[in-house]
Amino acid sequence: MQRSFPAAELEAAAGAAPTEIRRVESRGYGTNSAHWRVVLADGRRVFVKIALDENAEEWLRVEHLVYSAARAPFLPELVAWHDGDVTLLAIADLSDAHWPPPWRPGDVDAVLAALDELHTTAPPPGLPTIAAERDWLNGWELVAEDREPLLSTGLCSRGWLGEALPVLLETGRTCPIEGDAFLHVDVRSDNLCLRDGQAILVDWNLAHVGNPLLDVVAWLPSLKLEGGPDPWTLVPDSEGLAALVAGFFASRAGLPPPETAPTVREFQRVQAEVALPWAARELGLPPP
Repeated sequence: MQRSFPAAELEAAAGAAPTEIRRVESRGYGTNSAHWRVVLADGRRVFVKIALDENAEEWLRVEHLVYSAARAPFLPELVAWHDGDVTLLAIADLSDAHWPPPWRPGDVDAVLAALDELHTTAPPPGLPTIAAERDWLNGWELVAEDREPLLSTGLCSRGWLGEALPVLLETGRTCPIEGDAFLHVDVRSDNLCLRDGQAILVDWNLAHVGNPLLDVVAWLPSLKLEGGPDPWTLVPDSEGLAALVAGFFASRAGLPPPETAPTVREFQRVQAEVALPWAARELGLPPP
């Protein structure tokens, strides 16, 4: 048993002692949490997330809010929660499920069906609205303040940006993100798996309330990178949300990486390579 693993806290929260533990590396882009696969004395297998800083503690509290308030096929089972000297969350282990890629026939439809069900499920009380986060989402505001980080990526030319930025700014400021739907906000392959045709979503720390279309639009650039269809074939009219998502990725791709997510900028850059031409196509702008 490794000293860094809070065995006593997990036993108290889960009602059974851990008998086997194994540290696992997440496919995500942050290092704020430690992840473990654990076998409990009663035979249950669980996936445990342990917060390593205050940000992760807050994220786990949001996840616990979601898991404790909602019961649905698209959610994993909550097994244990402890929030004291250590903050940990344990859910049923999903390692036997299919974690794309590859995307098999029917997988994309299963995710879309799960999102439909999510968006018609009553959101847990206390979730923030995504409309309050527009300034954070609309990266074109950052680009307007300083164009050089984006231009350093090679995603677009200086001339193109000069002509397109007013349209992109206005679209980011006015596209419809308001709504009352339960949103995940971080749908991508490392945050979902499939079991018996059912898509299950994990990592709910960004859950909000808002326009359900945003969940789908934000997912499609990463899906395209993993062999999926062109985004506009699934969402012919994003109502300007493609521009919002493109701005989020493009504005950050050229910035220094945060210490807790050293690889996230490259992932943002390649998603912008998909989202930016999608936005230009939809808005009648020339290709970047």
